[in-house]
Amino acid sequence: MLKHLFKLIWNKKKQNFLLMTEIFFSFLIMFAVFTLAVYNYQNYRRPMGFTYDDVWALSYYSKDRSDMSEDSLNLFYETLKQAIGNAPEVAAVSYVSNNSPFSMSENSSTISSGKQNVMTDHYSGDDDYPRVLQPVLLSGRWFGREDDGAKLAPVVINQALKEEFFPGEDAIGKVMKVGDREVRITGVVQNMKDKGDYKSVRPAIYQRTGKGSYAWLSRMLIKVKPGADAGFESRLYKQVAGIMQDANVEIEHLTEKRVVKNSITLIPLIIFGVIAGFLIINVSLGLFGVLWYTISKRKAEIGLRRAMGATGGAITRQVVSETMVLTSISVVTGLIFAVQFPLLNVFFMPKGVYIIAIVLAALFIYALAVLCALYPGRQAANIYPAVALHED
Repeated sequence: MLKHLFKLIWNKKKQNFLLMTEIFFSFLIMFAVFTLAVYNYQNYRRPMGFTYDDVWALSYYSKDRSDMSEDSLNLFYETLKQAIGNAPEVAAVSYVSNNSPFSMSENSSTISSGKQNVMTDHYSGDDDYPRVLQPVLLSGRWFGREDDGAKLAPVVINQALKEEFFPGEDAIGKVMKVGDREVRITGVVQNMKDKGDYKSVRPAIYQRTGKGSYAWLSRMLIKVKPGADAGFESRLYKQVAGIMQDANVEIEHLTEKRVVKNSITLIPLIIFGVIAGFLIINVSLGLFGVLWYTISKRKAEIGLRRAMGATGGAITRQVVSETMVLTSISVVTGLIFAVQFPLLNVFFMPKGVYIIAIVLAALFIYALAVLCALYPGRQAANIYPAVALHED
């Protein structure tokens, strides 16, 4: 039966070429769509790793204060933090670097341990950072006052960086190099999805902001208590603007920044999905039309088969089987291109994402081909031998 189907397809290879080409490109398009969908879905399912509810980001863009002495600078910013923290609506305050959660700023460089180098995201926060974002500590501790005077600067790393450098080992107390500076690991935290729900997690390191950091810091995160409303936000703005009269002050909520960050990821995916949807509809109509046209041209052949005793079900199965063979040839050709992505590690995505996308794309194309072939197949099964032979 299969040999007969291949012979039929080969005899009409010119008619089937365009159909197979359409299915081939449809498979590749669906492979791309499912790759993005699976990749983003897997990222979405990962735990957030920190809390962002009731956390506000207060940014201040002030004049250059490098002319102030370090003691004066420390006193100024510590007084500012204390003034904000004394408000009854505030639970905790932390100075952080500009690449705080859901911001557009990024800071990364290479970190080395032994002979291994890893591109790593750098974050900075003071000792109150865990009180604000409540990261999930997996081992060790967050840096604090006990690290004052330590020979090596304390750092906390995330799980992804720990797996890169110390898989299966305890990373606490290990030494790494950040540039030319050696640092010591005090804790390991769960991966934090601070770049949005759909972004992949990268190796990250959290460094302690010292008293000499105030000259370049321009943001703090404020954990407010439930019930803190717009009235308190207005009072907070006036309070900070009154203390930093030369600064532009901006207050943002992390919940709103998260929505914006997710939209930046989702909008291209939605646009791509809509375009792919139109292409698939076009392919479906083309496949349906070609099969319909083919059936109309094969009335004599089908009528002869019915006259020789072939049942309607056998005719339908023949049409669907021919479509499945055509689809298989196209999908196998598409697989030759698709498998290059996991083999060559294109776009550095996990291999499992590509494999799942290949399976889903193949299933989708086969389901589409069956749906497009069923109705023409049933129409072919309803051809009466006498009518078909009379028309011929």
